[in-house]
Amino acid sequence: MSFNTITVETDARGVARLMLNRPAKHNVLSGEMCDELAAAAAGLGADSRVRVVVLTGAGPSFCAGGDLDWMRAQFAATRDGRMAEARRLAAMLGALDALPKPLVGRVNGAAFGGGVGLMSVCDAVVAVEGARFALTETRLGIIPATIAPYVIARLGAGRARAVFFSGRAFDAAEARDLGLVTRVVPADRLDAAVEAEVAPYLATAPGAVARAKRLARSLGAPIDDGIVEATVAALADAWESAEAQAGITAFLGKRPPPWADG
Repeated sequence: MSFNTITVETDARGVARLMLNRPAKHNVLSGEMCDELAAAAAGLGADSRVRVVVLTGAGPSFCAGGDLDWMRAQFAATRDGRMAEARRLAAMLGALDALPKPLVGRVNGAAFGGGVGLMSVCDAVVAVEGARFALTETRLGIIPATIAPYVIARLGAGRARAVFFSGRAFDAAEARDLGLVTRVVPADRLDAAVEAEVAPYLATAPGAVARAKRLARSLGAPIDDGIVEATVAALADAWESAEAQAGITAFLGKRPPPWADG
């Protein structure tokens, strides 16, 4: 299967590298990328040769959130149209979260918004020193709704509140303290650290790993269709607010929103 926004390569050991491949745009998420990631997850999950999947980004960033053109289209869309696009993001996150193979995040740079959502569905995350993270949606007058179930499941409600609605940036050390990141390493040790996460799985029974992962997911708070639809509706509600109209208009016009201090 060929893709436009991602690449998938599997080595002889069965280690697959799933790479966001829009480096010129810092690997921002579009509807097309969401669809391609979901399709890749389905293919990798069904491939008996694949033992582990490594999720990473091309270029200097992991994922800088939502594509500006995608956001511009949402600004002009109907409620039903916005909800349909939110479901594309939700379907992608759900597919990666349910992947019956270990998913290791190789976070090579910054992650914002949906990029944090991608990190949250990984089983382990290795991040490079100097990477910055943020859930910036509230700066625009909207909310991190579609990614919320996965971010909350990853961080826990208490830790998530420290970063979930402040919009502030935080560094890799804080991301580790919050539980978003497993290990933080210098850039020249990133690949070795990822390999250290991958290697143990190559000595495990693939079926047992899949069953154990499924069990671990089942013991947490359920992320079912009802939860997903609630987040989709919450996002649509936020988009229809006066704050979102003002915030997105300001963002697209490259000026501060009316509530920005200074």
